[in-house]
Amino acid sequence: MDPIRTALVSFGISSKTFHAPFLTTMPEFELVAAMERNSEQSKEKYPWITVYKTIGDLLKDDRIELVVITSPNETHFPYAKMALEAGKNVVVEKPFTNTSAEAMILVELAKKSGKVCSVYHNRRYVADYLTMKDILQKKLLGDLHEFEAHYDRYRPDPRTYGLWREKPTPGSGVFYDLGSHLVDQALQLFGHPKYLIADIRKQKPYSVVDDYFDVRLDYGFLKVLVKSGMLVREMGPRYMMHGTKGSFMKYGEDPQEEMLKAGILPVGPDWGKEPESQFGLIHTEIEGKIVREIYPSVQGGFEKYYRNLYASIREGAPVLESPENGYNVIRIIELAFESSEKQCRVAVTGLL
Repeated sequence: MDPIRTALVSFGISSKTFHAPFLTTMPEFELVAAMERNSEQSKEKYPWITVYKTIGDLLKDDRIELVVITSPNETHFPYAKMALEAGKNVVVEKPFTNTSAEAMILVELAKKSGKVCSVYHNRRYVADYLTMKDILQKKLLGDLHEFEAHYDRYRPDPRTYGLWREKPTPGSGVFYDLGSHLVDQALQLFGHPKYLIADIRKQKPYSVVDDYFDVRLDYGFLKVLVKSGMLVREMGPRYMMHGTKGSFMKYGEDPQEEMLKAGILPVGPDWGKEPESQFGLIHTEIEGKIVREIYPSVQGGFEKYYRNLYASIREGAPVLESPENGYNVIRIIELAFESSEKQCRVAVTGLL
């Protein structure tokens, strides 16, 4: 196997939690460098790597084939553009960019350069999403007419980390941060909506950026609700699906993020498995028989993202989390803000 020599741009929570554990345990990748402006925490953790202080210096390293950008949102576009122009493959943390115009430039630049540009939509590889995808493919609920997805938390106090996400800068706020996951899942499951209506607001008295959103995507017969609030102490279902034959309800959070935060390495055959206590409930009709039972979760695995990426870079396989996907999510986010500001329904246009 020919590992892809990779560099991390910044070494904050995202790199430490969602990227470095995979880049250092998967034989498909070799972590060789990182960019840190003010420290060398990455080298303390991974002594063999080279630490650069600027993106320009990092991009001059001819060893580096892949640049993983996890720095603040306002840097996503300029750093990704610089990396593609330097002949590197690129992974950009979500949100892909802050505007659809920026995203389109990266779409075109990726085509022109012949390099892989991918957005890190790792929430396509969580147990709940994969389970719902399985149920929908099997048509176990009949024709779906309602889908509801929540990303709720209880955070009444200001955050003590990732403070740049709560400053009034481009790409900040909960809708860019968490909404990008839910919007991407909806687009992957159901395609392009016809209309949307959104309510995006500041709930907490000290908030200077949005900390709540309620976005409704209209597909005609199907209605999709994606929602998040930071003042939800008692969690309801994380996902609900209702069809002409039945319903599916799912509580709880995929275990991978908390395991990674606890320092558990993503290795072994059980990585990404949900405990049975978190399996969802299906209540439907199958072959003329009414069933109401626990539905086993499909095993998740963030490493699937990187395995697919390796196939794209080394073997020319299609880029599954493509820059076009990133563009579409940002376009929906822009339209949702427009809808919220005007307090009206808007047509969904301009998707790729």
